[in-house]
Amino acid sequence: MIVHLFAFLGGVGLFLYGMELLGGGLQQAAGARLQKVLQSLTGVPVMGVLLGALVAATLQSSAATTVMSVGLVNAGVMTLKQAFSVVMGANIGTTFTAQLIAFKLTDYFTVMIFVGAMTRVLAKRKKGQFIGQILLGFGLLMLGMKVLSAAASPLRSSPVFVEFVSRFADNPALGVIVGIIFTIMVQSSAATVGILMAMAGQGLLPLEGAIPVLLGDNIGTCLTAIVAASRSNTSAKQVALSHVLFNSFGCVIFLAFLPLFVKVVLAISPAGDIARQIANSHSAFNVLNTLIFLPLITPFTHLIEKLLPDKGDKISVKPLYLNDAMLATPSIAIVLAEKEVIRMGEVARKNMHAAVESLVKYDPAKVQYVLEHEPIVDKLNEEITRYLTHISEKGLGSSLSAKHMALMHACIDLERIGDHAQTLVKRSRKIFEEKIVISPEAQQEIAEIGKLMEHSLEVSMESFAKNDPKLAEEAWSVCRQVKAAQKEMRKNHIRRLNEGTCHPDSGLVFLEILINMKRTSDHAKNISQMVLGIF
Repeated sequence: MIVHLFAFLGGVGLFLYGMELLGGGLQQAAGARLQKVLQSLTGVPVMGVLLGALVAATLQSSAATTVMSVGLVNAGVMTLKQAFSVVMGANIGTTFTAQLIAFKLTDYFTVMIFVGAMTRVLAKRKKGQFIGQILLGFGLLMLGMKVLSAAASPLRSSPVFVEFVSRFADNPALGVIVGIIFTIMVQSSAATVGILMAMAGQGLLPLEGAIPVLLGDNIGTCLTAIVAASRSNTSAKQVALSHVLFNSFGCVIFLAFLPLFVKVVLAISPAGDIARQIANSHSAFNVLNTLIFLPLITPFTHLIEKLLPDKGDKISVKPLYLNDAMLATPSIAIVLAEKEVIRMGEVARKNMHAAVESLVKYDPAKVQYVLEHEPIVDKLNEEITRYLTHISEKGLGSSLSAKHMALMHACIDLERIGDHAQTLVKRSRKIFEEKIVISPEAQQEIAEIGKLMEHSLEVSMESFAKNDPKLAEEAWSVCRQVKAAQKEMRKNHIRRLNEGTCHPDSGLVFLEILINMKRTSDHAKNISQMVLGIF
């Protein structure tokens, strides 16, 4: 019995590894186009469903597609309604794997593994290597299916197991629970479907017992999106909630009409082909569930927003103030650009605050926050620079020209500050993951210079927003304090090295942190100088 259990687990492992290779090969072959496809999404829900299905079929994972949508919503690129349409499509796209498995290509897995492995090793071009990886992944996936089927065969002689799985048909709720638990464990809905096919192929599970497990499988696959959204803003959490409720409501609906659904599946599937019947059940559920919810997408998303109200923590990657219609009036356009630069500065300042906090006390949520929001600073920099370039094409007087130049320089400095925040959180993660020991004295100095640097940035941005020379002079003074503190801390660091109280490896990281702090303060000083008319 132990041998068969190990064989079963080995089959699951082969299946999952094959899925990873297959999905990885497809994703690399598609390149960065997948995220751009979602970013280009229009407000038409049907288009979102189609794109979601396409991306999920390419990634071989509805969870990965949903996580991608969560990230885009978190960045303000997509709305909840758009993301939910992608979620519905992703559920359909992920059934593509089950349909492939149902073709019963297990007799050819050795050929696919050989051709895939040779292509991957011998191909000189990336495209050929990716094709080889796809073939190798699919071959290993089918090998896993064969091992699973062989391992499941002896279970027919186990009265306890046969009795347990036979209950799924009479007690669908039990099958749903099993599907949820197993999918959460293996983190792959396709693996659950594959195991169902292997068991059903050995006569262990009828279609009536397999469908409830499939329904639970769809709920279990939501966990990845929940985890991804847990550290994101409210809008991202709304996407995760919509995924859970969509699959849960669908599960309840189809359980209520289970006998009718079984008849529909049997009518559209070849008689006696249980693998195809299970694959068609998987596809039919997600297609029909989408058709039910598609006309209700607006009230459904409103329900999600009521259940989980927006706390206003979403930061849009798109400019809020820039208006191309105002380019014909440079004086107004300059004001709009200034508002957007100030907003960009606030995003950069919050990033730096989170970065300093992650250094003082490591918090993966702070690290994730900065990594997710740093691209927003970059994107705003691009958009503002584009807008300012168009403004410069108009005739500008000396006053507007000076303001235009100040805004261009401010964008550059704020973008660099965003880069330093990203670098600092990566350093804090390195310290944590590599267990680098920072002496208590050095930790205290990091906290001190971090607080001082944040103050210089805060006062500089306030002086810029209010165009206040007094605040600009104060900011310049604080920046000089940061520079002096950095010099003193470097001396202290050398002393600790000589005394042996500081390890060279940790000392290097400490010096790099000081450099990032000082350079951030330098950029803050540049912003304050613009207020004083010094460029």
